[in-house]
Amino acid sequence: MPTLTHCRDDFPILKRSVNDGTPLAFLDNAASTQRPRSVINAISECYEKYYANVHRGIHTLSEESTERYENSRKSVATFIGAKHDHEVIYTAGATAAINTVARSWGGQNLSSSDTVLLTIAEHHANIVPWQQLAAEIGFKIEYLPLQDDFQIETQTVREALERHQPKLFAFTAASNVLGTSFPVADWTKLAHQQGSTVLVDAAQAAPHQPLKVQTWDADFVVFSGHKVCGPTGIGVLHGKEDLLEQMPPFLGGGGMINRVSTEGFTTASLPDKFEAGTPPIAEAIALQAAVEYLSEIGLAEIDEHEKKLAKRAEDGLRQIEGVTVIGPQTGNKTGIVSFVLSHAHAHDVAHSLSGRGIAVRAGHHCTMPLHHALGLTATTRASFYLYNTLDEAELLIQSVADIQQKFAPQGRRRRHRN
Repeated sequence: MPTLTHCRDDFPILKRSVNDGTPLAFLDNAASTQRPRSVINAISECYEKYYANVHRGIHTLSEESTERYENSRKSVATFIGAKHDHEVIYTAGATAAINTVARSWGGQNLSSSDTVLLTIAEHHANIVPWQQLAAEIGFKIEYLPLQDDFQIETQTVREALERHQPKLFAFTAASNVLGTSFPVADWTKLAHQQGSTVLVDAAQAAPHQPLKVQTWDADFVVFSGHKVCGPTGIGVLHGKEDLLEQMPPFLGGGGMINRVSTEGFTTASLPDKFEAGTPPIAEAIALQAAVEYLSEIGLAEIDEHEKKLAKRAEDGLRQIEGVTVIGPQTGNKTGIVSFVLSHAHAHDVAHSLSGRGIAVRAGHHCTMPLHHALGLTATTRASFYLYNTLDEAELLIQSVADIQQKFAPQGRRRRHRN
């Protein structure tokens, strides 16, 4: 059984070096996590031993692939605390899951007189699909602003829900830039009291904390496979059974039908109704390995570990003159630490850190509206995960201090705040 203490050994890529011998410090986990050997082996085993298309054949390989594909769905349902396995829909990713809700539920339920409520902290994946649909239908989109402490008070949410009466409230469980975690169950309850449907983007929450979708009570929850140590090309849409039953399919083709004639078609039952075409078979099987790996270690332990690392990094960065951390104080946030340097662009910072073997992300992180609201063009983001170490946090602090000194105006020396 994997443990947090020894889990780093489970990730082969972390043993490599870069830049002719520099050890790799991978701190870009909010973009995509690395894969443990069990996930890699699951993919290889699928293609080497039993791969075939699912739900379509009565031969041995198809039956084995189908069984493992559906077992994966059961494991994911357990991972998120779903009531029914068939409420778990496999998509190409979290982005595809949100687009499915937008085009299916949104196209059926939104009209020109409606409002969709978002937060300014949303990833583009939870903004653009609604903007695209609004351009066609004509509904309004409103945004909840951030406070100076990078939080959004529940009272602000309550007032916005009462004022706008949105047909849909779609928000992130945790910001991919700020690390801010939002109270999903509380906000969902308030939204339901106003008659709003709720979609939660849990892409940044699923790797770190139990989702407990029944406790959250959100109507839709989405997350990505590649952010929970699984493969790319697969995501999860969880929807309440009654809503999914009422929604029309988003994509048409093989697999999502019951009968087809020259006059029309009838849809298959859940979850097949929303899984047109050949699904991501090996990816789903590997996703099962990923969520079972995380569950065995324990999401609470993972959350505590990465918060410890993020706090050390944040405390150290805040002591460097000219470095500003963008986000709330560590505590109710994920292991994300975003920052800016007074005399260096985020891309220059990331490039310099890469020279020291440290992989971070630089740019707007698919959150242009958030950066605009903060008056920033770009930030550098370090994001910690279960396999990172305190030594890597210390390396980040020292490296940023050196970079800040390098880019500071000539004659100025680095000073640390007391």
